[in-house]
Amino acid sequence: MSTTRERKIMEGIVTGDRQVIKEFYTNNYPYIRKYIIQNSGDETDAEDVFQDAIIMMYQKLKTGTLEVHSSLRTYFYAICKNIWRNRLRRNKKFVGSSDMVNAEEIDVSLLEEIEQKEREQLYQRYFLKLSHTCRELLTMVFEGKTMREISDMTEYSSGYARKKKFDCKKSLMDMIEKDSAYHELTMIKKDIF
Repeated sequence: MSTTRERKIMEGIVTGDRQVIKEFYTNNYPYIRKYIIQNSGDETDAEDVFQDAIIMMYQKLKTGTLEVHSSLRTYFYAICKNIWRNRLRRNKKFVGSSDMVNAEEIDVSLLEEIEQKEREQLYQRYFLKLSHTCRELLTMVFEGKTMREISDMTEYSSGYARKKKFDCKKSLMDMIEKDSAYHELTMIKKDIF
């Protein structure tokens, strides 16, 4: 449902046309800022949400997976509202239901993408808190190396490498599961679907 003007805006975002992006910012930021400030946020929050939403929209445009069923402004506003709503939930704040964006206004895959990025950020935060040895070992596991390869590379016995992998994963999961954001992410999934 995009007009010729909106298609030019989307093309400008994909190509990084500074003039188009600046105009898009000028035309849309005040609405986003007002919403964020009215719902427990500040100027910095508004800037962060706007930037995250534009990056998300850019990625969807770049991969050809963006489906706009309303005006581009409405779609972008819905992205921003959902990002902010998820952050508020994670921080235990509440936005009135009248301000919530109807899930029909924004495609489910986009909500899943937001949730996935938040999970990745949570994972990365605690992965970096692991010992160097655990980070190294888990990186090898995530790269798809077999336990035999890991054992050879680390000079651990196979049994010790398996035990160490188990201990490192358990340590990582224990830290993640203690974070309130983890519980919030599991609740978001239930609320959306």
